[in-house]
Amino acid sequence: MIAAHGICKAFDGVQAVDDLSFEVASGEVYGLLGPNGAGKTTTLRVLATLLTPDRGSATVAGHDVVREGEAVRRSIGVVNGGMGLYDRLTGREVLHYFGRLYGMQPAAIDARIAQLDELLELGDTLGRRAGGYSSGMKQKIVVARAVLHDPPVIFFDEATSGLDVVARRAVLDFVRSYPSEGRAVVYSTHVMSEVEELCDRACIIYRGRKIAEGSIAELIAEGHGDDLEDAFFRLVGGDRGARDEIAGVEA
Repeated sequence: MIAAHGICKAFDGVQAVDDLSFEVASGEVYGLLGPNGAGKTTTLRVLATLLTPDRGSATVAGHDVVREGEAVRRSIGVVNGGMGLYDRLTGREVLHYFGRLYGMQPAAIDARIAQLDELLELGDTLGRRAGGYSSGMKQKIVVARAVLHDPPVIFFDEATSGLDVVARRAVLDFVRSYPSEGRAVVYSTHVMSEVEELCDRACIIYRGRKIAEGSIAELIAEGHGDDLEDAFFRLVGGDRGARDEIAGVEA
C-alpha cells in the first residue's frame, strides 16, 4: 500500500527526514514512533503530497507522490490532533460538504454517515454546530470526515492528543478496525502504549533517521528491553534529549 525509498527532506539546512525507507502492507497498522521533532509529521506530509521530497521516492496505493499527487490525495485520509471544523456547521453538514468535495452523491453520503455513526458513536454531534463541541466530539467528526470516502490509506498523526479517555478509546478502536484487504493505516505517535496496542509493525524514527523496524516483539528483542519504552531508549542510545522530549509531551 505504501513504499517509501530514501526519502530526504530538509528545512533551512536542518535535515528533518534523512534517507528514510519503509513499506506498509495491505491490512496493516504501521507505526511511526519517535519524540517530537523526530521527522514523523514531515514524513506523513511527504506521503500526503503536502511536501515534495528533496530526494527519494514514494508511492501510496500505487500512485507516485510527486507525479500523481491528485490520485494520491483521492486515496488517503488524514487525521491529526489539531484539525479544525467550521464552527457554524453541524457535524452532518460538515460531512456532506466534504462528501461532495470527494465527488459523492447525497444518498451515498447519508449511507456512509450512518455507517460511521455506528462505528464512532457520533450521536448528537451530527445535529449540533461544531462550535459547541468538546475536543473529543470534534475529533470524532474529524475522523469521520477523513474516512467518509472509504480511502485505502489513512494517516493518523498524534490523533489522540488532548482527548479524554472515552474519545481516545473511540479513536483507537476505529484505527484497529480499519485495516483490511486493500486498506492500511499509518499511525504516528510518541505514545508507546498506543503503538503496543495498535501496530502490527513499527518504525522507530529519531532525528530523521530510521533506527529500527519490526513487530513490537522484534523491537523489544532488538533493543534488549523489558518493554517497548525501555527498548526504544536503548535503541536511540539512551539519549537524554529523547527522554526529555517524550516526558515533556506526556506531562
